[in-house]
Amino acid sequence: MSTHAPELPRSIPSCPRILPVREQARVVNDLLRLRLDRLLPQVMQETGFDTWIIVCNEDNHDPVFNAMIPFDTWAPILQIIAFCLNPDGTVDRLNISLTNLKDMYQRKWDLNAADDQWTTLVKILRDRRPKRIGINQSDVIWAADGLTATLKERLVAALGPKLSARMESAEKLCVRWLETFIEEELPVYEQAVRLTHHIIAETFSTSVITPGVTTTTDLRWFFWQSLADRGLTYSFTPFFDVQRSDEMKKRFDPADGVIRQGDLIHCDVGLIYMRFITDLQENAYVLRTGESDAPQGLRDALSQTNRLQDIFMGEFRQGLTGNQILNTALAKAREAGLSNPRIYSHSVGRFLHEPGPLIGLPWEQNDTGARGEVNLDYDTCFTMELGVRHPVQEWGGQLVSMSCEQDIVFRRDGATCLDGRQTRLHLIG
Repeated sequence: MSTHAPELPRSIPSCPRILPVREQARVVNDLLRLRLDRLLPQVMQETGFDTWIIVCNEDNHDPVFNAMIPFDTWAPILQIIAFCLNPDGTVDRLNISLTNLKDMYQRKWDLNAADDQWTTLVKILRDRRPKRIGINQSDVIWAADGLTATLKERLVAALGPKLSARMESAEKLCVRWLETFIEEELPVYEQAVRLTHHIIAETFSTSVITPGVTTTTDLRWFFWQSLADRGLTYSFTPFFDVQRSDEMKKRFDPADGVIRQGDLIHCDVGLIYMRFITDLQENAYVLRTGESDAPQGLRDALSQTNRLQDIFMGEFRQGLTGNQILNTALAKAREAGLSNPRIYSHSVGRFLHEPGPLIGLPWEQNDTGARGEVNLDYDTCFTMELGVRHPVQEWGGQLVSMSCEQDIVFRRDGATCLDGRQTRLHLIG
Protein backbone atom coordinates (compact mmCIF):
# COMPACT_ATOMS: atom_id res chain seq x y z
CA MET A 1 0.00 0.00 0.00
CA SER A 2 1.35 3.44 -0.91
CA THR A 3 2.21 5.82 1.89
CA HIS A 4 1.00 8.71 -0.28
CA ALA A 5 -2.38 9.86 0.96
CA PRO A 6 -5.09 11.45 -1.19
CA GLU A 7 -5.49 15.21 -1.18
CA LEU A 8 -8.27 16.79 0.79
CA PRO A 9 -10.67 18.86 -1.34
CA ARG A 10 -10.35 22.64 -1.47
CA SER A 11 -14.02 23.04 -0.60
CA ILE A 12 -15.38 22.11 2.81
CA PRO A 13 -15.74 18.31 2.91
CA SER A 14 -19.19 16.95 3.64
CA CYS A 15 -19.93 16.34 7.28
CA PRO A 16 -20.32 12.68 8.24
CA ARG A 17 -23.62 11.84 9.90
CA ILE A 18 -23.32 11.83 13.66
CA LEU A 19 -25.27 8.92 15.04
CA PRO A 20 -27.91 9.40 17.75
CA VAL A 21 -26.61 8.44 21.17
CA ARG A 22 -28.58 5.20 21.20
CA GLU A 23 -26.97 4.19 17.90
CA GLN A 24 -23.55 5.22 19.17
CA ALA A 25 -24.05 2.91 22.15
CA ARG A 26 -24.96 0.04 19.85
CA VAL A 27 -21.85 0.54 17.70
CA VAL A 28 -19.50 0.92 20.68
CA ASN A 29 -20.94 -2.13 22.41
CA ASP A 30 -20.81 -4.28 19.28
CA LEU A 31 -17.16 -3.35 18.80
CA LEU A 32 -16.37 -3.99 22.46
CA ARG A 33 -17.94 -7.44 22.26
CA LEU A 34 -15.78 -8.25 19.22
CA ARG A 35 -12.68 -7.02 21.04
CA LEU A 36 -13.44 -9.06 24.14
CA ASP A 37 -14.18 -12.20 22.12
CA ARG A 38 -11.35 -11.94 19.63
CA LEU A 39 -8.61 -9.58 20.82
CA LEU A 40 -8.53 -10.24 24.57
CA PRO A 41 -7.57 -13.95 24.32
CA GLN A 42 -4.93 -13.02 21.72
CA VAL A 43 -3.17 -10.40 23.85
CA MET A 44 -3.36 -12.48 27.05
CA GLN A 45 -1.68 -15.40 25.30
CA GLU A 46 0.82 -13.10 23.60
CA THR A 47 1.91 -11.54 26.90
CA GLY A 48 1.80 -14.76 28.92
CA PHE A 49 -0.77 -13.80 31.56
CA ASP A 50 -3.32 -16.38 32.63
CA THR A 51 -5.11 -13.92 34.94
CA TRP A 52 -5.70 -10.16 34.79
CA ILE A 53 -7.35 -8.23 37.62
CA ILE A 54 -8.61 -4.65 37.31
CA VAL A 55 -9.72 -2.90 40.50
CA CYS A 56 -10.91 0.70 40.81
CA ASN A 57 -13.44 2.91 42.55
CA GLU A 58 -16.47 4.82 41.38
CA ASP A 59 -15.49 8.25 39.94
CA ASN A 60 -11.83 7.20 39.82
CA HIS A 61 -11.76 4.59 37.10
CA ASP A 62 -8.69 2.75 35.93
CA PRO A 63 -8.08 3.96 32.33
CA VAL A 64 -8.20 0.37 31.07
CA PHE A 65 -11.48 -0.24 32.91
CA ASN A 66 -13.10 2.49 30.80
CA ALA A 67 -12.05 0.59 27.68
CA MET A 68 -13.57 -2.65 29.01
CA ILE A 69 -17.13 -1.58 29.85
CA PRO A 70 -20.21 -1.00 27.68
CA PHE A 71 -21.11 2.50 26.50
CA ASP A 72 -24.20 2.78 28.72
CA THR A 73 -22.62 1.72 32.02
CA TRP A 74 -22.94 3.15 35.50
CA ALA A 75 -20.23 1.76 37.76
CA PRO A 76 -21.05 2.41 41.44
CA ILE A 77 -18.73 1.87 44.42
CA LEU A 78 -15.92 -0.71 44.19
CA GLN A 79 -15.21 -2.25 40.78
CA ILE A 80 -13.48 -5.61 40.37
CA ILE A 81 -13.29 -7.38 37.03
CA ALA A 82 -11.07 -10.38 36.35
CA PHE A 83 -10.04 -12.17 33.18
CA CYS A 84 -8.99 -15.82 33.34
CA LEU A 85 -7.38 -17.55 30.36
CA ASN A 86 -8.58 -21.12 29.86
CA PRO A 87 -6.52 -24.01 28.45
CA ASP A 88 -8.60 -23.93 25.25
CA GLY A 89 -7.59 -20.28 24.63
CA THR A 90 -10.90 -18.73 25.63
CA VAL A 91 -11.12 -16.13 28.41
CA ASP A 92 -13.64 -16.09 31.24
CA ARG A 93 -14.67 -12.50 31.92
CA LEU A 94 -15.77 -12.14 35.52
CA ASN A 95 -17.67 -9.24 37.06
CA ILE A 96 -17.28 -9.06 40.85
CA SER A 97 -19.22 -5.85 41.42
CA LEU A 98 -22.71 -4.33 41.34
CA THR A 99 -22.14 -2.89 37.88
CA ASN A 100 -24.36 -4.10 35.03
CA LEU A 101 -21.88 -5.16 32.35
CA LYS A 102 -24.62 -6.87 30.32
CA ASP A 103 -23.96 -10.35 29.01
CA MET A 104 -20.38 -9.45 28.13
CA TYR A 105 -19.29 -10.62 31.61
CA GLN A 106 -20.28 -13.38 34.02
CA ARG A 107 -21.72 -11.84 37.16
CA LYS A 108 -20.02 -13.43 40.17
CA TRP A 109 -21.26 -11.27 43.04
CA ASP A 110 -24.27 -9.31 44.25
CA LEU A 111 -25.53 -7.78 47.49
CA ASN A 112 -27.15 -11.05 48.54
CA ALA A 113 -23.90 -13.02 48.34
CA ALA A 114 -22.59 -14.58 51.53
CA ASP A 115 -19.05 -13.34 50.80
CA ASP A 116 -17.90 -9.81 50.11
CA GLN A 117 -16.20 -8.84 46.83
CA TRP A 118 -12.64 -9.50 48.00
CA THR A 119 -13.45 -12.92 49.42
CA THR A 120 -15.29 -13.83 46.21
CA LEU A 121 -12.25 -12.86 44.16
CA VAL A 122 -9.89 -14.88 46.35
CA LYS A 123 -12.06 -18.01 46.11
CA ILE A 124 -12.12 -17.73 42.32
CA LEU A 125 -8.33 -17.43 42.17
CA ARG A 126 -7.72 -20.30 44.56
CA ASP A 127 -9.90 -22.55 42.40
CA ARG A 128 -8.07 -21.52 39.22
CA ARG A 129 -4.51 -21.54 40.62
CA PRO A 130 -3.09 -18.77 38.38
CA LYS A 131 0.63 -18.63 37.61
CA ARG A 132 0.90 -14.98 36.51
CA ILE A 133 -1.58 -12.37 37.75
CA GLY A 134 -1.46 -9.07 35.90
CA ILE A 135 -2.21 -5.82 37.74
CA ASN A 136 -2.30 -2.35 36.24
CA GLN A 137 0.88 -0.82 37.60
CA SER A 138 3.54 0.87 35.45
CA ASP A 139 6.19 3.56 35.77
CA VAL A 140 6.34 4.11 31.98
CA ILE A 141 2.80 3.99 30.57
CA TRP A 142 0.33 6.01 32.63
CA ALA A 143 -2.66 4.29 31.02
CA ALA A 144 -1.32 1.01 32.46
CA ASP A 145 -0.92 2.50 35.96
CA GLY A 146 -4.54 2.68 37.09
CA LEU A 147 -4.31 0.62 40.29
CA THR A 148 -4.18 3.03 43.21
CA ALA A 149 -1.80 2.50 46.11
CA THR A 150 -4.65 1.93 48.58
CA LEU A 151 -6.46 -0.60 46.39
CA LYS A 152 -3.21 -2.47 45.77
CA GLU A 153 -2.72 -2.75 49.53
CA ARG A 154 -6.24 -4.13 49.90
CA LEU A 155 -5.68 -6.55 47.02
CA VAL A 156 -2.42 -7.85 48.48
CA ALA A 157 -4.03 -8.26 51.91
CA ALA A 158 -7.00 -10.13 50.45
CA LEU A 159 -4.95 -12.47 48.26
CA GLY A 160 -2.42 -13.29 50.94
CA PRO A 161 1.31 -13.88 50.44
CA LYS A 162 1.10 -16.95 48.19
CA LEU A 163 -1.25 -15.49 45.56
CA SER A 164 0.00 -11.90 45.77
CA ALA A 165 3.56 -13.14 45.08
CA ARG A 166 2.29 -14.04 41.60
CA MET A 167 1.19 -10.48 40.83
CA GLU A 168 3.24 -8.46 38.34
CA SER A 169 2.87 -5.42 36.15
CA ALA A 170 0.45 -5.96 33.27
CA GLU A 171 1.97 -3.02 31.39
CA LYS A 172 2.50 -4.88 28.12
CA LEU A 173 -0.95 -6.46 28.33
CA CYS A 174 -2.54 -3.03 28.90
CA VAL A 175 -0.60 -1.58 25.98
CA ARG A 176 -1.56 -4.36 23.59
CA TRP A 177 -5.25 -4.16 24.58
CA LEU A 178 -5.42 -0.38 24.37
CA GLU A 179 -3.32 0.23 21.27
CA THR A 180 -4.62 -2.56 19.02
CA PHE A 181 -7.45 -1.85 16.58
CA ILE A 182 -9.55 -4.63 15.16
CA GLU A 183 -10.51 -4.21 11.51
CA GLU A 184 -14.14 -3.31 12.28
CA GLU A 185 -13.07 -0.29 14.36
CA LEU A 186 -11.11 1.51 11.66
CA PRO A 187 -14.09 2.72 9.57
CA VAL A 188 -15.60 4.21 12.73
CA TYR A 189 -12.33 5.91 13.63
CA GLU A 190 -12.03 7.21 10.08
CA GLN A 191 -15.45 8.84 10.48
CA ALA A 192 -14.19 10.64 13.59
CA VAL A 193 -11.16 11.93 11.66
CA ARG A 194 -13.34 12.98 8.70
CA LEU A 195 -15.62 14.85 11.07
CA THR A 196 -12.61 16.71 12.47
CA HIS A 197 -11.45 17.58 8.95
CA HIS A 198 -14.90 18.97 8.22
CA ILE A 199 -14.99 21.24 11.27
CA ILE A 200 -11.43 22.48 10.59
CA ALA A 201 -12.40 23.41 7.02
CA GLU A 202 -15.56 25.05 8.31
CA THR A 203 -13.49 27.09 10.79
CA PHE A 204 -10.95 28.06 8.12
CA SER A 205 -13.56 29.70 5.88
CA THR A 206 -14.79 33.17 5.00
CA SER A 207 -18.07 32.42 6.75
CA VAL A 208 -16.13 32.42 10.02
CA ILE A 209 -13.06 34.60 9.40
CA THR A 210 -13.22 38.31 8.58
CA PRO A 211 -9.66 39.67 8.20
CA GLY A 212 -8.98 42.57 10.53
CA VAL A 213 -11.85 41.56 12.84
CA THR A 214 -11.73 37.87 13.74
CA THR A 215 -9.21 36.75 16.35
CA THR A 216 -7.55 33.41 17.04
CA THR A 217 -9.57 33.32 20.26
CA ASP A 218 -12.75 33.60 18.17
CA LEU A 219 -11.63 30.54 16.18
CA ARG A 220 -10.95 28.62 19.36
CA TRP A 221 -14.48 29.24 20.65
CA PHE A 222 -16.04 28.62 17.23
CA PHE A 223 -14.42 25.19 17.00
CA TRP A 224 -15.38 24.38 20.57
CA GLN A 225 -18.97 25.53 20.01
CA SER A 226 -19.16 23.51 16.78
CA LEU A 227 -18.39 20.40 18.79
CA ALA A 228 -20.91 21.25 21.49
CA ASP A 229 -23.63 21.93 18.90
CA ARG A 230 -23.06 18.43 17.55
CA GLY A 231 -23.18 16.81 20.97
CA LEU A 232 -19.42 16.19 20.96
CA THR A 233 -16.52 17.23 23.15
CA TYR A 234 -12.88 18.06 22.51
CA SER A 235 -9.97 15.70 23.12
CA PHE A 236 -7.92 18.72 24.27
CA THR A 237 -8.52 22.46 24.35
CA PRO A 238 -8.56 23.81 20.74
CA PHE A 239 -5.50 25.85 19.81
CA PHE A 240 -5.07 28.45 17.03
CA ASP A 241 -2.10 30.72 16.32
CA VAL A 242 -0.81 33.06 13.61
CA GLN A 243 2.49 33.59 11.82
CA ARG A 244 3.10 36.69 9.72
CA SER A 245 5.96 38.32 7.88
CA ASP A 246 8.40 40.54 9.77
CA GLU A 247 7.27 43.41 7.56
CA MET A 248 3.66 42.89 8.67
CA LYS A 249 4.75 42.64 12.29
CA LYS A 250 6.02 46.21 12.10
CA ARG A 251 2.47 47.31 11.37
CA PHE A 252 0.46 44.79 13.37
CA ASP A 253 1.58 43.11 16.59
CA PRO A 254 0.67 39.40 16.45
CA ALA A 255 0.05 39.55 20.21
CA ASP A 256 -3.34 41.20 19.58
CA GLY A 257 -4.56 37.93 18.09
CA VAL A 258 -6.35 39.65 15.19
CA ILE A 259 -6.19 37.70 11.92
CA ARG A 260 -5.10 39.84 8.97
CA GLN A 261 -4.50 39.52 5.26
CA GLY A 262 -1.20 37.76 4.57
CA ASP A 263 -1.31 35.71 7.77
CA LEU A 264 -0.61 32.00 8.04
CA ILE A 265 -3.04 30.45 10.54
CA HIS A 266 -2.30 27.16 12.26
CA CYS A 267 -4.61 24.97 14.35
CA ASP A 268 -4.11 22.04 16.70
CA VAL A 269 -7.50 20.47 17.46
CA GLY A 270 -9.25 17.19 18.14
CA LEU A 271 -12.50 15.62 19.23
CA ILE A 272 -13.93 12.47 20.81
CA TYR A 273 -16.51 10.42 18.92
CA MET A 274 -17.65 6.94 19.95
CA ARG A 275 -14.65 6.69 22.29
CA PHE A 276 -12.12 7.49 19.55
CA ILE A 277 -9.84 10.50 19.92
CA THR A 278 -8.59 12.61 17.02
CA ASP A 279 -5.61 15.00 17.01
CA LEU A 280 -5.00 17.11 13.89
CA GLN A 281 -3.04 20.17 12.82
CA GLU A 282 -3.68 22.09 9.61
CA ASN A 283 -2.80 25.49 8.14
CA ALA A 284 -4.63 28.26 6.31
CA TYR A 285 -3.52 31.39 4.45
CA VAL A 286 -5.44 34.67 4.38
CA LEU A 287 -5.23 36.06 0.86
CA ARG A 288 -4.11 39.64 0.30
CA THR A 289 -6.10 41.82 -2.06
CA GLY A 290 -5.40 40.62 -5.60
CA GLU A 291 -3.93 37.25 -4.55
CA SER A 292 -5.44 33.99 -5.77
CA ASP A 293 -3.06 31.69 -3.88
CA ALA A 294 -0.56 31.67 -1.04
CA PRO A 295 3.04 32.76 -1.68
CA GLN A 296 5.13 30.06 -3.30
CA GLY A 297 7.42 29.91 -0.26
CA LEU A 298 4.54 28.89 2.00
CA ARG A 299 3.37 26.32 -0.51
CA ASP A 300 6.91 24.96 -0.69
CA ALA A 301 7.00 24.69 3.10
CA LEU A 302 3.84 22.58 3.04
CA SER A 303 5.28 20.42 0.25
CA GLN A 304 8.38 19.82 2.36
CA THR A 305 6.21 18.81 5.30
CA ASN A 306 4.34 16.39 3.03
CA ARG A 307 7.70 14.94 1.99
CA LEU A 308 8.62 14.53 5.65
CA GLN A 309 5.31 12.72 6.18
CA ASP A 310 6.19 10.29 3.38
CA ILE A 311 9.59 9.60 4.92
CA PHE A 312 8.09 9.19 8.37
CA MET A 313 5.41 6.70 7.30
CA GLY A 314 7.95 4.80 5.22
CA GLU A 315 10.03 4.08 8.33
CA PHE A 316 7.32 2.23 10.22
CA ARG A 317 8.51 -1.34 10.84
CA GLN A 318 7.02 -3.80 13.31
CA GLY A 319 9.24 -4.21 16.38
CA LEU A 320 11.15 -0.93 16.03
CA THR A 321 11.19 1.46 18.97
CA GLY A 322 9.98 5.02 18.81
CA ASN A 323 13.55 6.27 19.18
CA GLN A 324 14.71 4.13 16.24
CA ILE A 325 11.93 5.42 13.98
CA LEU A 326 12.67 9.00 15.05
CA ASN A 327 16.38 8.88 14.32
CA THR A 328 16.10 7.00 11.03
CA ALA A 329 13.36 9.27 9.69
CA LEU A 330 15.20 12.44 10.68
CA ALA A 331 18.43 11.21 9.09
CA LYS A 332 16.63 10.50 5.82
CA ALA A 333 14.84 13.85 5.95
CA ARG A 334 18.14 15.69 6.32
CA GLU A 335 19.68 13.65 3.50
CA ALA A 336 16.71 14.70 1.36
CA GLY A 337 17.53 18.35 2.07
CA LEU A 338 14.40 19.17 4.06
CA SER A 339 14.52 22.43 6.01
CA ASN A 340 14.97 21.93 9.75
CA PRO A 341 12.78 18.81 10.05
CA ARG A 342 11.27 17.96 13.42
CA ILE A 343 9.18 14.95 14.47
CA TYR A 344 7.11 14.74 17.64
CA SER A 345 4.55 12.00 17.07
CA HIS A 346 2.73 9.68 19.43
CA SER A 347 0.12 6.95 19.50
CA VAL A 348 -3.53 7.95 19.59
CA GLY A 349 -6.90 6.26 19.62
CA ARG A 350 -8.54 5.64 22.97
CA PHE A 351 -6.14 8.08 24.62
CA LEU A 352 -4.45 11.23 23.35
CA HIS A 353 -0.80 10.40 24.02
CA GLU A 354 -0.84 6.71 24.98
CA PRO A 355 -0.02 3.88 25.07
CA GLY A 356 2.32 3.04 22.15
CA PRO A 357 5.84 4.27 21.34
CA LEU A 358 6.63 7.96 21.64
CA ILE A 359 8.38 9.17 18.48
CA GLY A 360 10.13 12.41 19.42
CA LEU A 361 9.14 15.49 21.38
CA PRO A 362 9.27 19.14 20.27
CA TRP A 363 12.20 19.65 22.66
CA GLU A 364 13.81 16.21 22.20
CA GLN A 365 14.82 15.00 18.74
CA ASN A 366 17.03 12.07 19.71
CA ASP A 367 15.99 9.99 22.72
CA THR A 368 12.72 10.30 24.63
CA GLY A 369 13.71 7.79 27.29
CA ALA A 370 11.59 4.79 28.30
CA ARG A 371 8.53 5.97 26.37
CA GLY A 372 10.66 6.07 23.23
CA GLU A 373 11.79 2.48 23.82
CA VAL A 374 8.28 1.06 23.48
CA ASN A 375 8.07 -1.19 20.42
CA LEU A 376 5.87 -0.62 17.40
CA ASP A 377 3.16 -3.19 16.70
CA TYR A 378 0.75 -3.76 13.83
CA ASP A 379 -2.86 -2.52 13.86
CA THR A 380 -2.07 0.60 15.86
CA CYS A 381 -2.81 4.28 15.28
CA PHE A 382 -0.63 7.38 15.62
CA THR A 383 -0.64 11.09 15.09
CA MET A 384 1.80 11.95 12.34
CA GLU A 385 2.85 15.15 14.10
CA LEU A 386 5.84 16.87 12.56
CA GLY A 387 7.01 19.88 10.58
CA VAL A 388 9.76 21.93 8.96
CA ARG A 389 11.08 25.46 9.32
CA HIS A 390 11.44 26.75 5.79
CA PRO A 391 12.78 30.10 4.48
CA VAL A 392 10.03 31.98 2.64
CA GLN A 393 11.53 34.31 0.05
CA GLU A 394 8.36 36.39 -0.25
CA TRP A 395 8.78 37.13 3.45
CA GLY A 396 12.42 38.19 3.06
CA GLY A 397 13.82 34.71 3.68
CA GLN A 398 12.12 34.52 7.07
CA LEU A 399 11.98 31.01 8.57
CA VAL A 400 8.37 29.87 8.84
CA SER A 401 7.22 26.84 10.80
CA MET A 402 4.91 24.55 8.86
CA SER A 403 3.55 22.07 11.39
CA CYS A 404 1.07 19.43 10.27
CA GLU A 405 -0.60 16.54 12.04
CA GLN A 406 -2.78 13.77 10.69
CA ASP A 407 -3.98 10.53 12.24
CA ILE A 408 -2.57 7.37 10.66
CA VAL A 409 -2.90 3.61 11.01
CA PHE A 410 -0.05 1.09 10.80
CA ARG A 411 -0.91 -2.34 9.40
CA ARG A 412 1.04 -5.14 7.76
CA ASP A 413 0.88 -3.38 4.40
CA GLY A 414 2.29 -0.14 5.80
CA ALA A 415 1.27 3.15 7.36
CA THR A 416 -1.52 5.23 5.80
CA CYS A 417 -3.61 8.26 6.70
CA LEU A 418 -7.06 7.49 8.06
CA ASP A 419 -8.78 10.23 6.03
CA GLY A 420 -6.23 11.85 3.77
CA ARG A 421 -3.92 14.72 4.67
CA GLN A 422 -3.51 18.39 3.88
CA THR A 423 -1.55 18.95 0.69
CA ARG A 424 -2.86 22.46 -0.02
CA LEU A 425 -3.29 25.37 2.33
CA HIS A 426 -6.83 26.37 3.22
CA LEU A 427 -7.38 29.74 1.52
CA ILE A 428 -9.40 32.50 3.13
CA GLY A 429 -10.56 35.44 1.07
